[in-house]
Amino acid sequence: MDVVLGSPRGFCAGVVRAIDIVERALQKFGSPIYVRHEIVHNPHVVDRLRGMGAIFVDELSQIPDNQRVIFSAHGVPPQIWSEARGRGLQIIDGTCPLVTKVHNEALKYSREGATVVLVGHRDHPEVIGTAGEVPGGAIIVETVEEAESIKISNAETVAALTQTTLSVEDTREILKVLEDRFPSLTIRNDICYATSNRQQATKALAQEVDLVLVIGARNSSNCNRLREVAENSGVPAYLVNTPQEIDTIPMNNVFKVGIISGASTPEDLVQAVVARLSPEKVLEHQVVPEDVQFVLPQELR
Repeated sequence: MDVVLGSPRGFCAGVVRAIDIVERALQKFGSPIYVRHEIVHNPHVVDRLRGMGAIFVDELSQIPDNQRVIFSAHGVPPQIWSEARGRGLQIIDGTCPLVTKVHNEALKYSREGATVVLVGHRDHPEVIGTAGEVPGGAIIVETVEEAESIKISNAETVAALTQTTLSVEDTREILKVLEDRFPSLTIRNDICYATSNRQQATKALAQEVDLVLVIGARNSSNCNRLREVAENSGVPAYLVNTPQEIDTIPMNNVFKVGIISGASTPEDLVQAVVARLSPEKVLEHQVVPEDVQFVLPQELR
């Protein structure tokens, strides 16, 4: 059996920045450093940071007053900022700059009087945070069927934004439906470079292998989309988050295994899966190069 590693894979610039923020905050300020929600959607990353002294909580109410808190890469709604400031919490913003961009768009269009339609998964923290920027809430659309059925009273002024980690093809279909229904629609397709690149790499990988393994967490939106992209390309695909999980995957008549990983998956986990497979050869297939970097918050530079 051979393994073909798709590239780009693994950490994107927003994830690198978020992890660096937690690590540098611990080095500079010491423990306790509280983090609201998983800093990124990967338990291996979270467990490592927890071992360094980070304290992960689900809600601000679990943090004592006047402590230091880091907001996750997915962003938070404005009311969380207000609550944190009211409690005297010292905030370090780990929100990915590309997510912050979508927040700013939601705020801009809502202030201009537009109805904001947000294409994304309504229970995902990124969507919850972005929708919170819109007084009265954004209209959230997950599927083509929802796009076909939503009702908008002010159909002359509508702006469509997207979650950054969606399927490129599915989102294109949803936006096409919205555009057909609302001809004056303003579209801001905010799927990020890392999501697009990894989906492109997965498509290319699927053309040359018998099976695709997507390495990453089950609660990771971008990892789930990669598995769907591979399956839609005609090969079996599995989402795995530990090397041991591959032992239950049927691999009869599988001569080439393609491996890709989501934007919050550490490379050492990918290599651990490769080692468990014990391939005869390991090949690299790079589709596009990546060299994006984001600056850290001022207080940690």
